[in-house]
Amino acid sequence: MRVNEYVRHDAVGLAELVAAGEVTPAELESAARQAALAVHTRINAVVETWPTDDTPAPGSAPLAGVPFLIKDIGVAMAGRRTELGSRLAAGQVAGADSHLMRRFRRAGLVTFGRTATPEMAYSLTTEPVLYGATRNPWHPELSAGGSSGGSAAAVAAGVVPLAHATDAAGSLRVPAAHNGLFGLKPTRGRVSMGPHFDELYNGLAVQGSVSRTVRDSAALLDEIRGPEPGDPYFAQEPARPYAEEVTRPPGSLRIGVLTQAWGGRRTTAPVADALSRTVRLLESLGHRVTESEVGLGTDWEDFVLANARLWTANLTASVDALAAAFGRPVDHSTLEPVTLAGYHYGQRVGAAQFVTALAIRNTVARSLARYFDTYDILLTPTLPELPPPLGAYGEDAGTLDGLGWIARVLDRSPFTVAFNVAGTPAMSVPVTADAATGLPIGMQFAAGHGLEGRLFRLAGQLEQASPWSDRIPGVWAGTLTNR
Repeated sequence: MRVNEYVRHDAVGLAELVAAGEVTPAELESAARQAALAVHTRINAVVETWPTDDTPAPGSAPLAGVPFLIKDIGVAMAGRRTELGSRLAAGQVAGADSHLMRRFRRAGLVTFGRTATPEMAYSLTTEPVLYGATRNPWHPELSAGGSSGGSAAAVAAGVVPLAHATDAAGSLRVPAAHNGLFGLKPTRGRVSMGPHFDELYNGLAVQGSVSRTVRDSAALLDEIRGPEPGDPYFAQEPARPYAEEVTRPPGSLRIGVLTQAWGGRRTTAPVADALSRTVRLLESLGHRVTESEVGLGTDWEDFVLANARLWTANLTASVDALAAAFGRPVDHSTLEPVTLAGYHYGQRVGAAQFVTALAIRNTVARSLARYFDTYDILLTPTLPELPPPLGAYGEDAGTLDGLGWIARVLDRSPFTVAFNVAGTPAMSVPVTADAATGLPIGMQFAAGHGLEGRLFRLAGQLEQASPWSDRIPGVWAGTLTNR
């Protein structure tokens, strides 16, 4: 299969071609590798590829034969490096598959490489010292987002139709918005984090994917959902497969709209215009859309402080474990300035402060639960602005302490993190684009605990009403190779 043919299909479509005998997994993998090579120097999204040993039989699994990439954090593949985007973990090799990796294999995916992440996934832009900045396929001088920026850039550029992603503060939805992709953050406990990451950020972090079509994300979530023995969190199983929800009508939904974010960061004019167009589209589809106020149950400063304490305390424990395992120092030779500042801040977080942060987490969860007693869906922009230039996040970052860095990250992405804290599902949908620049703009839709099915039904309807998968960025594998 030629690359310009390969990029026309989503993952479900490729699996159907394999099942029908029209193409082999080896042919798909070859096309994916050619695509990765064609875009590599332009976007720097894939940090390593390797020979594959997965040879799924055609039709043996829902996604059998589909090429796939995993993020360089949050998942372990036996015998392969997982370096967390950090010099501190450089050369780290997984001894066994994590629970999630086993499920990727069971789904029939052919994993042939790993994608870039910021160091320790500790930013919402992907610019690590270890492997260099990942660039946005729509405009290579702009950020691809983070921390799943490598995965999102690879999917947007046509290397693979979907890729692994994680989300602790918007790390899946932010790059989905920057790159014109669909990305759904599942409910806390929907996908196992084990066996090594069960309490990562105390339940704020979840596993997921980014994709060009809604049905791809739904099909993959069907394959990876469900707990493993000993998991600390559990989400009730859905009434039916998510792949079926995509084609079901959502009905007339009560949708609240939050235009301006918590914390004071103002929504810019291009994003506000995109939000207005999205509201009109929703109303034309029969939904009841009204502006609403959404309380977090705490003020923004306490919310930021609680997140900083949870993030940095977890970071400190991870850094100490890595330093001990590799016999490496914890200093500027192994960690970037903002990570090191977070490490030192986390060392000073006391037990009582940590427990108070957990209490704020639970307060936010209950406050949003009350909101979803009144509304079916909350609509916000995914981000208040268009993708920033590379380097914007890091300006004067060396002057910030651990709290200052978290405050900056949450200020740049104020709409996303509340749903990580609450543990409720939220998705970024590339409903529209900026009229002036053509850059994609993501809209975020959130729902109550365990209601991914409702989000998939709405996403499927929006995809039909305002298709986006035919929009392609300037860096696109289908036009950069003739093979």
